[in-house]
Amino acid sequence: MDIYKKLGVQTLINAVDTYTIIGGSTMPDEVINAMVDASKHFVNIDQLQRKAGERIASLTKNEGAYITSGASAGLAISTAACITGTDPAKVEQLPDTSHLKNEVIIHRCQRNGYDHAIRQVGVKLVEIGNVDITHTWQLENAITDKTACIVYFMASTFSKGALPLNEVIKIGKKYSIPIIVDAAAQLPPVENLWKYTHMGADMVVFSGGKTLRGPQASGVVLGKQELIEACKVNGSPNHSLGRSMKVGKEEIVGLLAAIERYVNLDHRKIMNQLEAMVSYIQKKLSFPGITVTRLFPGPVGQTYPRALVHFSRESKHSAINVKEKLEDGDPCIIVGLTEDKSGIIINPLNLQDNEVDIILNRITQILNNDE
Repeated sequence: MDIYKKLGVQTLINAVDTYTIIGGSTMPDEVINAMVDASKHFVNIDQLQRKAGERIASLTKNEGAYITSGASAGLAISTAACITGTDPAKVEQLPDTSHLKNEVIIHRCQRNGYDHAIRQVGVKLVEIGNVDITHTWQLENAITDKTACIVYFMASTFSKGALPLNEVIKIGKKYSIPIIVDAAAQLPPVENLWKYTHMGADMVVFSGGKTLRGPQASGVVLGKQELIEACKVNGSPNHSLGRSMKVGKEEIVGLLAAIERYVNLDHRKIMNQLEAMVSYIQKKLSFPGITVTRLFPGPVGQTYPRALVHFSRESKHSAINVKEKLEDGDPCIIVGLTEDKSGIIINPLNLQDNEVDIILNRITQILNNDE
């Protein structure tokens, strides 16, 4: 914390989610120690990527793995891999996709800010369906000899109107079109690290700096070895589209340590701890006009609970007002807000035990103030 004090940067209590804008997550000692150790030596980056990728693939029950500088970089590099394969001339040509397969199919209902990572490769996004429904014939009709891949965003926030992933995979296999799944924040459960590839997805992208608690500037592409090899030639240290998405030796080793740690955690115990935090919040916050309920699943469909604090019209305070006062206090506390702005959401995923009481005491102080 000393470095932040020196810079005059305020630290936060994260009761909202593993958002990049507030630093993702915190790294455990195993990850920090691995990164410090990695920083002390020179290595061949290609060899390190290969060896770390082999270990991660084994840990996650996949054919191959490629470490990136984040999930967005993973989307860009995996898209590039589908266009170029391991052909050095095609790798050199990007982001000029003239005379190459340069169309990427995406659900209209799944268009979002993260698809910029795909577009920067130089491709044209071909939308299918509408915001309410998509039919299988629409996906099949969108496939042409220019189709490089199909990208599917796995978050529950993008599920409405989309075809089920298994249907997309079935059609992709029929026409030999690779399927890339963005599963950046889809942990827990731990089984998701191999679920989508075992379903038939060709590559799946995860963030390293969210629930895995690896370096914030890290991500991983899991999938078929042939496409992982194509990711490697499109990534740093090669002079390619991914050169600007450099991942250092510290991030490579740090993410490996994070994944080794994560797959060996007692996930049932962690779930019980999160449930206990939510129950504790429900027990402690008892005020007129306020109800506290267990909210499940997580923000994008993850299998963990949150606490929803709902403010009725009879309450002297509004959710927006309480959220603002939590953020304006010391320490600054970041909580979520419901879509209708009638409640705040306390996410226990990143909280330490002592931070739960800090949050509850602050909320109690705010609610006891009639101003």
